Amino acid sequence: MNQSRRNFLASIAVAAALPPASFAEASAALRPAAALAQDPLRPQYHLLPARNWMNDPNGPIFWKGKYHMFFQYNPGGAIWGDMHWAHAVSEDMIHWKHLPVALAPTPGGPDADGVFSGTTFVKDGRVGMMFTGVRKPTPEEEVLRGSSLIESQCIAMADNDELTSFTKVKDAVIAAPPPQLQTNGFRDPSPWKQGDWWYTPIASGIAGAGGAILLYRSRDLRQWEFVHIFAQRQQWFEAYTPWDVWECPEFFPLGDRHVLIFSTYGKAFWQTGRFDAERLLFHPEQQGILDHGSFYAPKTQLDAHGNRILWGWIQEARSSAEYDAAGWSGMMSLPRVLTMANDGTLRYRVADEALALRKLERSAAGADATTVKLENCCGEALYRVHRGDKAFRLVLRGDRTNDIWMTVSYDPAHSEQIQLDYRPFETASGGTSEVRLHVDGSVVEIIVDGQIAWSRRFYYKGAQQAALLKWEGDAASLLEAKWWQMKPISADRLTT
Repeated sequence: MNQSRRNFLASIAVAAALPPASFAEASAALRPAAALAQDPLRPQYHLLPARNWMNDPNGPIFWKGKYHMFFQYNPGGAIWGDMHWAHAVSEDMIHWKHLPVALAPTPGGPDADGVFSGTTFVKDGRVGMMFTGVRKPTPEEEVLRGSSLIESQCIAMADNDELTSFTKVKDAVIAAPPPQLQTNGFRDPSPWKQGDWWYTPIASGIAGAGGAILLYRSRDLRQWEFVHIFAQRQQWFEAYTPWDVWECPEFFPLGDRHVLIFSTYGKAFWQTGRFDAERLLFHPEQQGILDHGSFYAPKTQLDAHGNRILWGWIQEARSSAEYDAAGWSGMMSLPRVLTMANDGTLRYRVADEALALRKLERSAAGADATTVKLENCCGEALYRVHRGDKAFRLVLRGDRTNDIWMTVSYDPAHSEQIQLDYRPFETASGGTSEVRLHVDGSVVEIIVDGQIAWSRRFYYKGAQQAALLKWEGDAASLLEAKWWQMKPISADRLTT
């Protein structure tokens, strides 16, 4: 069951009516580490906490020679609630060490009931965080604002270069949305510096119109003024709901254009186009979906080489009762390098740092590559296929189950398309396609021709299985297959 924060926020009014208690008290008892380590569905080379719930990546940053990842985290259980910012550090974006929680709610503060998503920034040689704090309203506020949760924008500054201690600015720096707008949601700041000004988009929705992104500016990161509506729902969204909020917006340059990303309706979207820096207007020219599967609330960062890296929250696709019982929920995607094609569309590839995990390389072609086996569901496979006049299908399944976890197929009647789980996608790569799959525990991240991304969750019962990739159909269309086992990033599946 895919769930975004929009669903959770919609249910807070119900939760607020319950007796005062942490959201986490509804979760199952914390599972012991041994049980978590033995869970075959836990990934072995994706980032996730040792236990409990995680969601959005927050403020990934390369700082003083190390990569820091912060993310939404519930320290008390495997269900959503009691939002903190967890913290992990890495030298290569692949191998991670968990550090103490970076941000926790402050009793009586603007974030008393949750530290929601945001972004890191650097000012005067010091790392800061701009994030959304949430608290329950007073009875008067609830009547005035018609909301069961007060969202405001807050700032915390790092006390050291290890980013292990932060001091919060006491009061919210943007306390409320513009009074002239009737908004749904007000969260997820993502500041950038331009000239003498700081700017930040903020996620929102306009009543009767749908998702929108508000633009603010400040000279000192403390006093902010509303500029205008930076982006909002256009015709390519055919419908909206009262809860439509364009969550987790981020705006950045890439190549000779700018990119706007945001999340809504359970998917992460992108727009590329031209930015008028004088009038602060964005003119989108192309648009699409960053990942068509279980992938939400992405954030980006620059790596040590200046590449734009995309991270996303890979959600669960099972019931809350199941992941509550498992004792963990969610994971971070692998780091993906974003580039801009000449036509203004985005291209993706898993960062080269992941290559260090490969071992036991094998390769074959045609009939010799009809079955590829990845032990313990922990491997990578690369297929080069010919889209000609013969149909084919690549099936991902377990070695002890008849369940099909994922399919990649081709129908010569639609030679310009590749189908993922029978959903067609156009690919502009001529008659040859490259299909890259990273299989890990209960997820497969697929990228086709660098243009189409799909994060697919799969689950099975019982003991550890191997992943099988079965080629069906025309063997001559399989030009080459390469596959590797992947080295786990920890000895016990706890990725610590």
